Amino acid sequence: MPSLGFAHVKGTRHEARPSAAVDVHGPVGDREFCFVDVERRQVLKTVQNPRLIRMTTSLVDDILTITLPDGRSVTGAPAGSGQRLTCNYWKRPVDLELTDGPHSALASEWLGKPVWLARARRGDVVYGAGLSIVTTASMRELADRSGHHELLDEAARFRATLVLDTDEPFIEETWRGRDVTVNVPDTGALRVRIGDPIARCAVLDFDPITGERGSDLLKTLVASRLRNEAGEPYFGVNAEVIETSAAPDT
Repeated sequence: MPSLGFAHVKGTRHEARPSAAVDVHGPVGDREFCFVDVERRQVLKTVQNPRLIRMTTSLVDDILTITLPDGRSVTGAPAGSGQRLTCNYWKRPVDLELTDGPHSALASEWLGKPVWLARARRGDVVYGAGLSIVTTASMRELADRSGHHELLDEAARFRATLVLDTDEPFIEETWRGRDVTVNVPDTGALRVRIGDPIARCAVLDFDPITGERGSDLLKTLVASRLRNEAGEPYFGVNAEVIETSAAPDT
């Protein structure tokens, strides 16, 4: 069955969110927040800050809880501080609202540098489209090719919002430009339009729980898959939500 997952704070642990609401922008609460380096005006990215992966989050009625692996946690409403900051995110400017609350102090201590929790507009700190999709058949193929046989249990490495169960590896790439219906448990039927393939970076090699680098998955993909002009290999596809509560395909 399809599974749904994301992080409330960009770069923190990618977690299953089976009961999350989904609208035309994607899952509600997906990367609603991010940490920023105010001095450098940069949004923190996982590839440069792998300790983010060890931070778990929950967001209920706009109350955000962040928990560290040592058990420390903070809970509070990330109210706007009245300060806005334009930051760099993958070479594009994003306008962010800095927040008040206990989250920034805990994250700064954990990451070893001053950071500030900021609220982003929907989709502003999402690299690609509102949805990203990987499939079980493609993961099995990569697991066999790389010898990383536990990969299906570590699907969070790909930080995909949807994991679909398929029989044929990379069949998702043949869906480009098509509208398909995906039945997501506890969410309902989504009509989605499949977009471009997703170029992958070194985040793939970080353990999705510990944040430790310890696999050759990216190297395997580089050797076996099509790549973009920057040499980044493709795995998975972007998608956008066309309709919620869609009728089944006929």
